[in-house]
Amino acid sequence: MSQDDQDPDQKRFPPPPLAEQERMVEAILFASAEPMSLREISTRLPAGCDAGEALQALRTRYEGRGVQLARVGDSWAFRTAADLGFLMQDNVVESRRLSRAATETLAIIAYHQPVTRAEIEEIRGVAVSRGTLDQLIELGWVRIGRRRQTPGRPVTFVVTESFLDHFGLESARDLPGLAELRAAGLLDSRPPGEAGAPGLFDTEPEDDAEVLAEDLFEDE
Repeated sequence: MSQDDQDPDQKRFPPPPLAEQERMVEAILFASAEPMSLREISTRLPAGCDAGEALQALRTRYEGRGVQLARVGDSWAFRTAADLGFLMQDNVVESRRLSRAATETLAIIAYHQPVTRAEIEEIRGVAVSRGTLDQLIELGWVRIGRRRQTPGRPVTFVVTESFLDHFGLESARDLPGLAELRAAGLLDSRPPGEAGAPGLFDTEPEDDAEVLAEDLFEDE
């Protein structure tokens, strides 16, 4: 854009230098309780600022620091460096864990999204209780996606940015492989073929229909 084509306001009030734009973005993200999208950040900045360029410069500036600028889906947020997470363990109280059925359902959605309830049941080999999906949605880790253009137009389920943020993932493409899931204790360590459940899981899953009003979490 030539100087003659510039907005008159930008001629009178030019945008601040990039270093100052970095400071502004830094302040905005630091004060935000939730990750913010590029558009949300842009609306907070003065006219003429380049939020994208400021974010990339800020991300480079924080590389190797104890706090880093992380991308969460289509949003941005400051997060503790992954290799320093052990320092925060004393401040985290984990009183409950996801039930096996909820963990399996969540994993299937993450790896197969967008996925319908019928497809989840086909992969797990058992019926999925409505309560399990409802509670995962209430937890904020799963949301309803677009309807399939098939008979009945069933809804699909996808994971949310809150899910990605909780597990420190930039996108669903960064999900760990099966070996990593087994090492973390999320999957049975037996080799495939020893159990009859199809798809992602090697062990026979719990039948949600056999558990009345199944809880999302297991008791300690």
